[in-house]
Amino acid sequence: MLIPSPLERAIAIRYMRGRKQTRFATLTTIIAVGGVAIGVMALIVVLGVMNGLRDDLRDRILVANPHLRVLTYGASLKMDSWREALETIRRDPEVIAAAPEVLTKSLILNSASYPSAVDVVGFDPDTGSMAVTTLADKVTVGSLSFHTKADSVDGGIVLGYRLASRLSVYPGDVVRLVSPGSVQVNRVTGKPDPKFWFFEVTGTFDTGMYQYDDGFAVMDMATAQRFAALGDAVTGIQIRLRDPWRAPEVGDTLQRRLGYPFRSFDWQSQNQSLFSALQLEKLAMGLIICFIMVVAAFNIVGTLTMVVADKTKEIGILQAMGFPPGAVGRVFLAQGAIIGTAGTALGLVLGLLLAYLIDRSGLIRIDPQVYFIDHLPVHVEIPDVFAVVLFSFLVAVVATLHPSRAASRLTPVEAIRHE
Repeated sequence: MLIPSPLERAIAIRYMRGRKQTRFATLTTIIAVGGVAIGVMALIVVLGVMNGLRDDLRDRILVANPHLRVLTYGASLKMDSWREALETIRRDPEVIAAAPEVLTKSLILNSASYPSAVDVVGFDPDTGSMAVTTLADKVTVGSLSFHTKADSVDGGIVLGYRLASRLSVYPGDVVRLVSPGSVQVNRVTGKPDPKFWFFEVTGTFDTGMYQYDDGFAVMDMATAQRFAALGDAVTGIQIRLRDPWRAPEVGDTLQRRLGYPFRSFDWQSQNQSLFSALQLEKLAMGLIICFIMVVAAFNIVGTLTMVVADKTKEIGILQAMGFPPGAVGRVFLAQGAIIGTAGTALGLVLGLLLAYLIDRSGLIRIDPQVYFIDHLPVHVEIPDVFAVVLFSFLVAVVATLHPSRAASRLTPVEAIRHE
């Protein structure tokens, strides 16, 4: 039986304290507990960081990006029969909301003719609970009503706050956009003449994702249809699902139901390389940090080996009094379990506290141009905590097998004669 009895646990605790003349055993025990605690703390924080990056990027991506898009094949990528497709999509039980959209690219210029590339998104400004995206909640100045004060403009537009800052434009200012669908060839020069559309900035939004805040502009769908010269057509249908992780499965179902030329494009496929890299990095970082636990295990082996050497005479006396060899082994097994439990508990508390402080304070800032987000998020997940605690405890117990077997093999005569 591997479970130590109360007597065996009491002896294990006594051996961990050391003699009154020297506290060597106590010091080595503290070092062993600290090694386990540092490993557990580091592993929890690192896994939390990887989870935080994944979750934060997912949430920020889905602010202005739907869970699923239905697009069409063809050179123009125009969807003419989108109303019938929209009705079919809305009948799916997994679909919460669906709406048409217009996506196009353009060139935006401020009053000083400073140019910048921009992705133009046109959609119905639905701000209710059944909206496809949560972009309306991220509007920091103005709203998605697109109401303009000037009569000479073609409509209202809402910009990402970084894009607005880079162009030095504010709500009420007028910007120019080049219409990609209204370019005509000049009969005199034989070269295309761009057509400029004038829009009044009616607000700005802050999604927290650099890619959106620095390069996206939003306008009313009807205005976007005219701007892109689509007529009554749209470029796609955006869909919000009950479970965003089922987007590939639902997309395949809708694609089969709608038939050619419709095709589905989910948010996971759109960002597959990013999330695959994050998952691989989480696995690699977890594996690297696990080596800290292995080092802590060797520390436990060394600690218990020294305790066995220091307590050899006491072990012989216990055996001479009738203490069986198996009980001697369980004494040191109990020591390893106590070290592992104490170190794991301490590391768990410190890891959770450190993860909470880093996440809440936003203390560690990162470059949003590289990582899409501006601070390091830490999200600790319960399965990861259970895995770390179980791994740490098992490593501590396995590390005691060799010293406990060595102690149980001592004979009473050899142990008592030991100097």
